[in-house]
Amino acid sequence: MSVITIFSGTFCNEEAVVRALGVQTGYRLVDDAELSAAASQLSGIPQAKVDRAFSARPSVFNKFTHERERTMAYLRMALARTLAADNLVIHGFAGHLIPREITHVLRVCLIADLKSRVARATKALQVKENEALKLIHKQEEDRAAWVFGLHNSQDPWAPALYDMVLPTDKMEAQEIADAIAQNAGSSVVRTTGRSQKAVEDFLLAAQVEAALVQEGHQVGVQAREGRVELTINKHVLMLNRLESELKTIAGKVAGVQAVETKVGPGFYQADIYRRQDFNMPSKILLVDDEREFVQTLSERLLMRDLGSAVAYDGESALEVVREDEPDVMILDLKMPGIDGIEVLRRVKESQPEIEVIILTGHGSEADRTTCMNLGAFAYLQKPVDVEELSATIRRANEKIRQKNEARG
Repeated sequence: MSVITIFSGTFCNEEAVVRALGVQTGYRLVDDAELSAAASQLSGIPQAKVDRAFSARPSVFNKFTHERERTMAYLRMALARTLAADNLVIHGFAGHLIPREITHVLRVCLIADLKSRVARATKALQVKENEALKLIHKQEEDRAAWVFGLHNSQDPWAPALYDMVLPTDKMEAQEIADAIAQNAGSSVVRTTGRSQKAVEDFLLAAQVEAALVQEGHQVGVQAREGRVELTINKHVLMLNRLESELKTIAGKVAGVQAVETKVGPGFYQADIYRRQDFNMPSKILLVDDEREFVQTLSERLLMRDLGSAVAYDGESALEVVREDEPDVMILDLKMPGIDGIEVLRRVKESQPEIEVIILTGHGSEADRTTCMNLGAFAYLQKPVDVEELSATIRRANEKIRQKNEARG
């Protein structure tokens, strides 16, 4: 009775190996999509945003929203619940989340030389070799970033990370499946009482981590036999108060018997611990070609716990809207290329739920009328009092909150 994890380079014949292994062992196949869907259901985070945790490029808003950290907590919880059963083949990125203390896991890596992978991609996708190579490199960025973030390893295929590293360009899928199945039957990777206990510890740590992120906290969490250790890796001015709050939240999770806190190496760096306030808009996009002005405005808003990303032209703003879905946009009208009115029009056509605040020093009364008719939330003139702008942002966020509640 064991669990097999498979992590593969792109175009390394993973699908054929997994199918053959499933037939040979009878084990249930679990992929990232299944775990992502479970994490979405547990957290209420849309699955598309959960899937983004596997991407090398985080959202530009993540340093304010901590959405990736929240997603990772629920992915761990979904994975830990899945591990309550044995006889699993977990293939994809998520297997790397399983702690080493869970010893009934056979960790497998499938890889091939680049030439064979390019040939496979060229044939499968009917594209030229240079296009296939570009696609492989792009997908490898995600794999490399994922492994580095979890294991601090620059090489996602490093043998030290796995029990077996198998070359799919030199072995047939069935031959690989035979080798994996044989090793999975070894007594070394069979479930033991200690290993099963490690699964329970993994689940408890994930539940505590989820409870903390729901309250806006991001700290390291480990659990062992009901005892939970929380590691604070950012500097905080009132450490005792934070420790007390963290212990209170963690202590309410079923199964927690004791909670201890400590500071990690990051505590002594310059970064400041910030608890996320879910009542504040955390995805604000500032769009203005006056770089000094917009950077200063971003810093002044951050002092009021309003984190923002910055775009300096209309094209960049629309790209952020497509990829990262801001809640509130603060938009200048006069910009090179696509002007603010056209940006507003396109945003309201594609994603009308985004609230757009116009902030301009050159607009006319006719511009005001046009913007409000297009669906702008407010129209403000430069220079603007930062308190007035902050209050306007909060009103926009309240409108968003009410609409979300109405939709259930």
